[in-house]
Amino acid sequence: MQELTLSPGPAKLTPTLDPTHRMELILSTSPAELTLDPACQPKLPLDSTCQPEMTFNPGPTELTVDPEHQPEETPAPSLAELTLEPVHRRPELLDACADLINDQWPRSRASRLHSLGQSSDAFPLCLMLLSPHPTSEAAPIVVGHARLSRVLNQPQSLLVETVVVARALRGRGFGRCLMEGLEVFARSRGFRKLHLTTHDQVHFYTHLGYQLGKPVQGMVFTSRRLPATLLNAFPTGPSPRPPWKAPNLTVQAAPRGPKGLPLPPPPPLPECLTTSPPVPSGPPSKSLLETQYQNVRGRPIFWMEKDI
Repeated sequence: MQELTLSPGPAKLTPTLDPTHRMELILSTSPAELTLDPACQPKLPLDSTCQPEMTFNPGPTELTVDPEHQPEETPAPSLAELTLEPVHRRPELLDACADLINDQWPRSRASRLHSLGQSSDAFPLCLMLLSPHPTSEAAPIVVGHARLSRVLNQPQSLLVETVVVARALRGRGFGRCLMEGLEVFARSRGFRKLHLTTHDQVHFYTHLGYQLGKPVQGMVFTSRRLPATLLNAFPTGPSPRPPWKAPNLTVQAAPRGPKGLPLPPPPPLPECLTTSPPVPSGPPSKSLLETQYQNVRGRPIFWMEKDI
């Protein structure tokens, strides 16, 4: 059995070894110091067939990760590289587009894919805001989506629907880029006005130049012969109306004519004009905080429009 003798000095540890066996033991004394009792000389059994080398580093531990297992970060898309393309021209991106929309408005996947599959150049038309993938061989990244529909009785107008941007990319200008791209797309095809609805993004669209407007009907599943008066059936808030006064219903003896036949009763007297409240003059005031329109669920909606 070999014996290892440790010197009490702070700088060196001197082992007593057989010349035929070599072992290198390196201990760093900074910043920590090792204080050994000179009377204590521990015995360390060594295997004569092994010649280990030990190194102690007092610095902080460094962890080196294999580059092959490091997670790859996807850089944020550049606004200058974005493109706007119809979904029916990129069928390989249908699933990614459906996932993007369903993340905002959950719906049956089959129903969502069917709706996207109705996109065509004849409208309704679904557009995707795309960013090139960092890997050239991979498909583009779907950043945003919007659908355009024709407006009934307004041949130069389009209705903008299902506007959505990926959650992780919101607040970086992609929504504005999508809306500006829709305007360029619509103008290039001869349209001059865009309509849309919103619940809580009134100020966003106001900054883009949209103003409060009236309801329109998008031609998606309806017939062209459907009259525009159907829009009047949309649920609205209570409108001011002058009080109505019922006529006097007191039973009176009906006068008779020369031959005994009763004559028709005289028409009721006209109501006094002073009982009606004054009608406000000018167009009704428009507020970005209140609206008289509601959707089918009773939630307030704002109709907005913009000349392009």
